[in-house]
Amino acid sequence: MRRLARIFVRVWRPHAGKLALGSLFSILVVFAGTALLAVSGWFITATGIAGLAGAGIAFDVFRPSAAIRFLALGRAGARYGERLLTHDATLAGLAELRGQLLAGMARAPLRKLASLNGSERLNHLTLDVDALDGLALRLVIPLLSAVVVLAGFLLVLWQIESGAVAAWQGASLVLGFLLSAALMLKMAQRPSRLAHKALQAVRLRFIDLMRARPELTVAGRLAAQTSAVMDAQRRLQQEQVRLDLAERFSGLLLGITSTLAAAGSLYLGIRLAEAKAIDPALAAMGFFGALGAAEIMAPLHRGLSELGRILDAARRVDAQMSADHDVPRHSGIADHQVAGEPVLRMDGLRFTQTGRTILSGFDLSVRAGETVALTGPSGIGKSTLLLLAMGQLQPDQGTIKIDGRDIRALDERALFRLATILPQRSALMSGSILDALRLARPDVDADEAWHVLKAVTLDAVIAARGGLDFALGESGAGLSGGERRRLALARVLLRRPRLLLLDEPTEGLDEATANAVLAGIRDYLPEAAILMASHRRAETAFADRVLPLG
Repeated sequence: MRRLARIFVRVWRPHAGKLALGSLFSILVVFAGTALLAVSGWFITATGIAGLAGAGIAFDVFRPSAAIRFLALGRAGARYGERLLTHDATLAGLAELRGQLLAGMARAPLRKLASLNGSERLNHLTLDVDALDGLALRLVIPLLSAVVVLAGFLLVLWQIESGAVAAWQGASLVLGFLLSAALMLKMAQRPSRLAHKALQAVRLRFIDLMRARPELTVAGRLAAQTSAVMDAQRRLQQEQVRLDLAERFSGLLLGITSTLAAAGSLYLGIRLAEAKAIDPALAAMGFFGALGAAEIMAPLHRGLSELGRILDAARRVDAQMSADHDVPRHSGIADHQVAGEPVLRMDGLRFTQTGRTILSGFDLSVRAGETVALTGPSGIGKSTLLLLAMGQLQPDQGTIKIDGRDIRALDERALFRLATILPQRSALMSGSILDALRLARPDVDADEAWHVLKAVTLDAVIAARGGLDFALGESGAGLSGGERRRLALARVLLRRPRLLLLDEPTEGLDEATANAVLAGIRDYLPEAAILMASHRRAETAFADRVLPLG
């Protein structure tokens, strides 16, 4: 429940005014509905009694009729105001939450970003966030309205009819709701959570199916993936059936206790009327008021059926918002270069991860125009070293300097102007070739674009496909794996960094193309210091120095 409280405060604190006013309107809606039924019941009974007594002509029908019309119109107006304010506050708060989740993902280290599943993140931004709208609209506001209106109604009933009737109704309705809520929580919380997970699975598997249809078809796995989607859909339907069954049983229990509350109120009212303790019409008011009060519980009852998925969504969203990615947020900007210093200098680095020492007492310097290749088996720490140089990981000991400046003293934007990395996994988005390049430099023109494409030996390929306006599909569809890698590399080169960090830059290329690409990189950035993680002979042969790790 603490997660729910944190999420509620985070989402709705900026919109507390609208939400409070909307909650007031919600209370007025529930009050007007209960009062409308109670006054209508009293009015019908009173007019009938007056007619039987022969006093119908003297009975004042105008003021009760006006009160009924006022309550009906007031309920409609309050309902409009409540929907307008609460939904506006909820939708605005959830939209801001999506922005905060996106910002949290963007703050993640490059290693974390590279491992994120796009379909899974989409669920965080859509299904999980959408599930949280029930927190305010179907739990908090209905609970507040139910408590305020029920307490007020019972107090009025106590004053104008009888304390016995008010006590009976209060005990019956509260006990009935508690029993109904307990049954709902026991029967519905798990199906609600599992239905939410099944819906996520349907979306994830369907997205994967549509994204990888050609590969699945070639591998003969299209039918199996389709079956996996349908299996998740069947699980969703099964859990929804269980959820509906829980709602029906809980609703039946609530209906029985509401009927007992109304019947008991009518019985007590009749006995009080027979004893001349109250007017007979007031006995009808208590009865119809009990029916109206029972309706107070209905919205909250429906909200409880969604508690499982709300809790599940809140757990994931809260974990995402609370994650400490340990990405440095440097405060000072220092753009001056220290003369005579290497572009990259690492002194006495020590770095441990999950209890394993990856680097210890590590020293390295890379000067302008120099290329250093890091070699060693997978998992030895080559990619980790690149991320440390990029400031995306923090060493336990030691210093890292670029152009003689400690990277911890650099503003993040200044750091990214000086250093750029090509990770093992590079993403391309749908759009033209020029759009892909402009992600690195929005002002790049056609001449510069062709220049950098030539540096990575991609110019002839792009020209054959129609030039810079050639449209890529999702994830760079339309290019082969090696061509996508070279386009991502071209995008990195456009930033013209002082320090270029490359993680297996020629992976997937044949040896001739790899040699041509490496030569093109150096021709395009003759003064850059290049540090690359390498597995290939072409890369180590190209380097000025080879540094084995391990």
